[in-house]
Amino acid sequence: MSKLNFDNSYARLPSHWYQSVSVTPLKNTHLISFNAPLAQTLGLNPCEWAPSQLVDTFTTEQGPEGAEPLAMKYTGHQFGVYNPDLGDGRGILLGEHLDPAGNRWDFHLKGAGKTAYSRFADGKAVLRSSIREYLVSEAMFGLGIPTTRALAIFGSEEFTLRNGAEPCAQVLRVTPCHIRFGHFEYFYYSGQHEDLKQLADYVIDRYYPDAKQAENPYLFMYQQVVERSAYLVAQWQSYGFVHAVMNTDNMSIIGETFDYGPFTFMDRYEPDHIANKNDDRGRYAFSNQPSIMQWNLAALAQALIPLIDKSDLEAQLERFSTLYFDAYYTKFSQRLALPNPGVTHKALIDEMLALLEKQQGDLNRFILALTDLEKGDALGAEVDSPESYSEWLSRFYAERHTEEETIKSRLDYAKTLNPVYILRNYMCEEAIRDAHEGDYQRVNHLLAMVREPTKYYVPLADYADAPPKWAEGIFLTCSS
Repeated sequence: MSKLNFDNSYARLPSHWYQSVSVTPLKNTHLISFNAPLAQTLGLNPCEWAPSQLVDTFTTEQGPEGAEPLAMKYTGHQFGVYNPDLGDGRGILLGEHLDPAGNRWDFHLKGAGKTAYSRFADGKAVLRSSIREYLVSEAMFGLGIPTTRALAIFGSEEFTLRNGAEPCAQVLRVTPCHIRFGHFEYFYYSGQHEDLKQLADYVIDRYYPDAKQAENPYLFMYQQVVERSAYLVAQWQSYGFVHAVMNTDNMSIIGETFDYGPFTFMDRYEPDHIANKNDDRGRYAFSNQPSIMQWNLAALAQALIPLIDKSDLEAQLERFSTLYFDAYYTKFSQRLALPNPGVTHKALIDEMLALLEKQQGDLNRFILALTDLEKGDALGAEVDSPESYSEWLSRFYAERHTEEETIKSRLDYAKTLNPVYILRNYMCEEAIRDAHEGDYQRVNHLLAMVREPTKYYVPLADYADAPPKWAEGIFLTCSS
């Protein structure tokens, strides 16, 4: 078996930052799916890992050799309200694997059992939510959106109560970073400002080493977090992705999509779409995501006041809107194969989105149809009333062809950005249904499909079609 190389820097930090804990094994744990391409990225040979070895290595009480399992302590704002009682309540950071290039990867097992931060919960994860996170993290990777990923998903014969009795599962999440905005909030609100400084130093050493050359390394770190976070939410908006639980404890300090819950890629373009039925006030509706990201960055700024002058923090925070809109209109311009991508195409893109909202169009299928329009009347087959788009299309084609000599290269690049397949909730529902019957084939097919979403995938060819009518009846909550 390929050698895991653990060097656990977080475990060497002060012991009151976490709880040392062991994995609580599930009954008759078995492998559901293994992400072989990710294993190769980690410098591991997937051919050397038998299913039983994966189970024994990652899901048993002793854990991998060299690991030092721990549950992190953090806090955060949940739906805008500060909660001091948070932490890893069902996930355990097994340790940090060094790949052959010296890159450091956190191995984190979700559904690993109770910790000191579980409060009244059981520390378990159910198969339903585990499959959703396993698939969507790879789907985001396939779209080029910063995200955590997952190396494996494990099933079991153990059940717990969620929506009735549900089978338990575990997801082995992999990412360079599990530090959240909420880690900084914990030390700030508890008055542990020396620990706050030590955490910032750790983050700079591990994730933002260029900050050491800056006049104020902590300000440089915050500037980078603002830039990455603005870019991240711009990518979400440009693909119609709804995170649905943008609490500060779900925000990564390196700007990755983190802690998936009732996520949605919208089937129809609805700016006010609420993916989480527990979000009765619509705080985390699709259209609110950019402003909520800025709100979360303001909460992080508050926690960094002991290290950075307030006026400097405010100046960086004010850059958010410009950074966001630059990234947002650039991505849309690129997807539409427009020349000189950026805010110069704002009016054209805004009108397209307004038309899609009015006509209840599918954002991703519409843009894909525009990419393929040279091959036939793809758009006419996609929208209910093509005539309503005629005026806009005239301006669109005029704008797209203003630099005729580059149109082919722009279209070729656009095709690498526009998915034939997008991970929709009904696909996850079908995979979950099959998995509950002990059939994991669809999970593995979907994993391959979403990893390279711009290519046609024969085993699931029908998933390139519009979603079925019954998909409108899918409701998701925080437990999803």
